[in-house]
Amino acid sequence: MTDVDPAANAVVREGRERPDADTAGARLVDLGLGLVVEAGMITSKWVPAPIVCDFLGWEQSSAHYAAGTGFPTGKIELVGNTGTCLDSPFHRFADGKDLAALELSSLAVLDAVVVRATGLASRAIGRDAVAAALGGAGVRGRAVLVETGWDREWRTDRSFEGHPFLTADAADALLWAGAALVGIDSYNVDDTDDGRRPVHTALLGAEITIVEHLRGLEQLPPAGFRFSAVPIKVTGMGTFPARAYANLGASADCG
Repeated sequence: MTDVDPAANAVVREGRERPDADTAGARLVDLGLGLVVEAGMITSKWVPAPIVCDFLGWEQSSAHYAAGTGFPTGKIELVGNTGTCLDSPFHRFADGKDLAALELSSLAVLDAVVVRATGLASRAIGRDAVAAALGGAGVRGRAVLVETGWDREWRTDRSFEGHPFLTADAADALLWAGAALVGIDSYNVDDTDDGRRPVHTALLGAEITIVEHLRGLEQLPPAGFRFSAVPIKVTGMGTFPARAYANLGASADCG
């Protein structure tokens, strides 16, 4: 077996590193709540925290290979509604598209706009508030990201209660305006006191995916960037954690 040369590996890594994103006219902004899924992380009071452990640890895996060679294999048990997660229509409708049926083009590199909804007198974000925040910006075919500032409550007891949410008329307005995806930095896009879940029902019924538990939307401009939130393809599941990020690249549609 050839010995590993750390110095040589460092040279190889340096040679394949990407140019700095800012110098290339683009910047990637991670918008995931907590940024990582980790053991014990509580996203909701009614779902268990993820369990992250080894299926095969270093020592166990080494028994299957040559001396000094190991490939630890991790194991994770989690509920789909963990961390920053994306809802497909199957999350609400038994005959809706599940995660595996979603087109990648509906999740990635979407032109996007931000609805600034911080500091409102009411935690209910209605159609008029959304329209005022958009200021005439079109949403057809775009991701609409609602900034409430509630992400500051992440990992506090308050995060589960009294959170900002969209109203049914706001959801209907976004639906008829042609939004491709709706995201929010709050605990839930719906008022959790309303068991009908009208926003989930309207948006997912129109195959408009939903991303909840976003973080850091204040870093984004009102428009002129692209958004991606891509979960793995799982048959028979409606919700799963997604790596959500914005590309503040010069090529994004600023119209």
